[in-house]
Amino acid sequence: MNVQTIHTGETTRGQSERRIRGRILEAIFERRLPPGEKLTEDRLGELFGVSRTVVRQALARLAQDGIVEQRPNRGAYVAAPSRAEARHVLAARAVVEPEVASAAACGCDRHGLERLHRHIAQENEVRVAEDRAALVRLTGEFHVVLAEVAGNPVFVRLLTELQALSSLSILLYARGERAACPPDEHGAIVDAIGRGDAEEAARLMRTHIAHVAADMDVSDPAERPEGLAQVLGVTPRRRPPR
Repeated sequence: MNVQTIHTGETTRGQSERRIRGRILEAIFERRLPPGEKLTEDRLGELFGVSRTVVRQALARLAQDGIVEQRPNRGAYVAAPSRAEARHVLAARAVVEPEVASAAACGCDRHGLERLHRHIAQENEVRVAEDRAALVRLTGEFHVVLAEVAGNPVFVRLLTELQALSSLSILLYARGERAACPPDEHGAIVDAIGRGDAEEAARLMRTHIAHVAADMDVSDPAERPEGLAQVLGVTPRRRPPR
């Protein structure tokens, strides 16, 4: 096997891994792949037409990002963030995303701004069409697109991970039936970016993340019930004699 063949094989393998990761992330963004779902290597290999080695590498990358949990002797599962982990995700977003919005306002060129406007238009289209799955995916992807427009690849990797974990957390801890980010807030952020107003873009993003957090119940239970009687809310009674 010559060097060209080796290089081509590695490129093909890398493309297959990215495709698998991308499809899993898309399903998580659309909340079609729930927390705790098992990801079977054989089944994924069959679906994507690749070897178990390629699947295993794709899952390992997702595990590095905290999106997949690999359990010894049991396989890989979609992560199920605890309430504490969900709080950590929201706290990280509250720190990182205003900086991303500010950076975008400072460095976004005409093409980047057009891309953001196209994305907002897509969000509005699927909202009118009441396409819930597409809406939750697009509103989550907006934050990744914003990082891409800001031009910092580290932000892109970080926001991809945070958005996936946010989607999983929302599935577990959402207070109501809100399917996606609040309407109009993304548009207001893009308007501030278009004006080059970094301070306003950051402020709007902080408010936006606060609204996302307010729609989730990630506080720990005040007191854990003690025993089955307290869980069921009944007082134990003396058994009748046999």
